[in-house]
Amino acid sequence: MPHRVAAACAVVALGAAAWAALDPDRGPLALLLVAGALVAAGFSWFESGPDAAKDVTLVATLAGIAAAGRVLFVAVPGVQPVTVITAAAGAALGPKRGFAVGALAALSSNFFLGQGPHTPWQMLAWGGCGVAAGLARPLIRRRLPFALFCFALGFAYGLPLDLYTWLYLPHNEASLLAVFARGFPFNAAHALGNLALALLAGPELRRVLDRYERRVRTEIVWA
Repeated sequence: MPHRVAAACAVVALGAAAWAALDPDRGPLALLLVAGALVAAGFSWFESGPDAAKDVTLVATLAGIAAAGRVLFVAVPGVQPVTVITAAAGAALGPKRGFAVGALAALSSNFFLGQGPHTPWQMLAWGGCGVAAGLARPLIRRRLPFALFCFALGFAYGLPLDLYTWLYLPHNEASLLAVFARGFPFNAAHALGNLALALLAGPELRRVLDRYERRVRTEIVWA
């Protein structure tokens, strides 16, 4: 039932986005609704699996840890552990649960840092980090590849957020370059923070999650 509700929300949001897109002045609203629809579709995807009920506690715990770390590091612009935890979750547990951890971490941390029209974009960006890590899991098993991947995610995460900012400015090349230039220091700090955190603890976190995955999926058959 929950995944049907999420799927229905995605359909409604996409319909509203199509309506808003008919008027160029409603372009930012249309893209916001599209982001919300994609987030809802992502949660529908997560809850559609046969083991979704088993995953809820783990996903909520990881998202809570990531959200708490984001709040703790709020005084250091751009530096927070959400991306590394989300990437580790995606790499160890698969893209569906990676998406859920990232999206839920963004939503829950914003209850402390402030909700707004940026929230769906953050949920989508961090959820996308989890999906990317899940798809790249065979390539990022070792410490250095995982750390470099998290470094790249720091810039990848910033791209949709920069474009979200640009939606509310004149749509020309100069304003786009100005937004990218303004966001670069924060994206660079994010990437460097990811690199340091991933080198320090990324593979260890992934191994813990790998063990959990094996234990949960193992079935004991009594003779």
